[in-house]
Amino acid sequence: MFRVNEKGGDESTVYSLEKSHMRLTARLAAFALVLGACTTSHSTTGHVATSAGGDVVSRDDHREQTADEQVKQALNRLAFGARPGDAERVRAMGVDKWIDMQLSPQKIDDESSEQFVASFPVLSMSTADLLASYPQRAQLIRDKKNEMAKNGEMVMRDSAGGKLSGLDFTAADSARYKEAGRQSRQMLVALQTAKVARALISERQLEEVMVDFWENHFTVFSGKGRERYYLTAYERESIRPNALGKFRNLLGAVAKSPAMLYYLDNAESTVEADRPALALRRRRASSMDTTKKPRPHGLNENYGRELMELHTLGVDGGYTQADVIAAARAFTGWSVEKPRESGVFIFRPAQHDAGEKLFLGHRLAANRGIEDGEQVLDIVATQPATAHFIATKLVRRFVSDSVPPALVDRVAATFTRSDGDIRECLRTIFTSPEFFSRAAYKSKVKSPFELVVSALRVVGARPDSTQRTAQMIAKLGEPLYGHLAPNGYSERGADWINTGAILARINFGLVVAAGRVPGASIAEWTDAKELEALPRATQVDGVIRAILGGEASSDTRKVLESGVNPIASDSTSAATKLSGFENIVGLALGAPEFQRR
Repeated sequence: MFRVNEKGGDESTVYSLEKSHMRLTARLAAFALVLGACTTSHSTTGHVATSAGGDVVSRDDHREQTADEQVKQALNRLAFGARPGDAERVRAMGVDKWIDMQLSPQKIDDESSEQFVASFPVLSMSTADLLASYPQRAQLIRDKKNEMAKNGEMVMRDSAGGKLSGLDFTAADSARYKEAGRQSRQMLVALQTAKVARALISERQLEEVMVDFWENHFTVFSGKGRERYYLTAYERESIRPNALGKFRNLLGAVAKSPAMLYYLDNAESTVEADRPALALRRRRASSMDTTKKPRPHGLNENYGRELMELHTLGVDGGYTQADVIAAARAFTGWSVEKPRESGVFIFRPAQHDAGEKLFLGHRLAANRGIEDGEQVLDIVATQPATAHFIATKLVRRFVSDSVPPALVDRVAATFTRSDGDIRECLRTIFTSPEFFSRAAYKSKVKSPFELVVSALRVVGARPDSTQRTAQMIAKLGEPLYGHLAPNGYSERGADWINTGAILARINFGLVVAAGRVPGASIAEWTDAKELEALPRATQVDGVIRAILGGEASSDTRKVLESGVNPIASDSTSAATKLSGFENIVGLALGAPEFQRR
């Protein structure tokens, strides 16, 4: 049903390609043209503003958005969109007070979210318990082969594709391995399900936004070997506690996390001089295992490079290949203790390069241990390039793909002045004229994760305890914990929008309206009870108000009134099969105005 988006090109190029295609398909034009521009135009002059109801309201002189727009801006940026009643609550509280509250999530009661997450016991288990309770299928097979070899039994593979021959595994063995694979996958499913649920129902919305931001910034790939066993501790112990704290603490927690050490191969990185001895010890330890293949050892530059290029300084941050090597040497010995049993951080002095190093102009003295890596983290965390790089990414996430340089400079200054205090950097953004500017309003395109969660929030959905919702996000192009490369998913709208992605997003809206997402029922939506019995034109007005914040182009309104999917191939599209009110809701969730935040 859904098609994964194609990526590439800058925003103007993507929209130009869309418009060319729309000349051939007039029905697509009504949606994509609006998506490529601001949904409405507003006056930016004067010291008063007009609310959606036409009343004159006061606002700060430096804020170009009306009072109602400021509420929407806050809920679309600091949260994953509004749930029914959220806008009224924020308006009553005052948008600045609500923002201040979100910056202190520890003061917000979040019992419902915590209770839901508690229903997944694996999320609170230690890595050691997970490894013991849910053994890897590959590990069980490896243990069986070792046992067979130790007993003198032949372990061979035939020439037809690697199937064991001779003394083969029993049917019971095969069943056990299959079940182990299923259980290990369920750990990832639980983590994905909890992530969606927290974004959906947590009262600590900014905290969830920042957890998502940092998990993407410090991305790891769940599909690599035993990585999924390390993910729950990574989210629980490294990312979440530090999401609004000091950047250096977050950086250190990530650097010592088995998830990152394993993903970027630093757990295997050793001093070059130790390579022959280490290889000999490993050969002796595995001499009984005839199935193991020789693995390369020695210095691994992956983490040292990504630490600077993606985590701190940025690709143009002023480092050299010599700095990459020096960083890699500094982190030798940073490893994972018993990776198949306990899976916790350990420093191995015997594998550490204790020679003198020169990193970014700083001398790292010889004959030290873990202090080398800690000093490298201290250095990169306090570099001006890091302040600017992190400020740019935060501004891009919360303000605009076209980051305002003056705001980036101010956020970078806050980063430096506050010793990397993430909360204070966010405060600088949220109190800035740029955040509440006309240019920033509805300027961001939602990622698939943001789209799905915001759609479920706007109709008051309950959390889904199955993997269905997470699977829908994956089919829209953003599998959770599933980005293979270390650069994370894009924060730029141009990388998420093309004609295929638009069709998939419209289809998703219709799926929600049809009640095919667990926990989402249009019949139970509070606004539905008031609108279902009214004429279609009144229903359209109500849906535009409830789902699109009262803002819809004339083209979108025509689509909602006609009830015809604007890019369906024929009259038998999913939209025409829904009841009148569900049809309006589904098309509104797929409308260009809802694709932006």
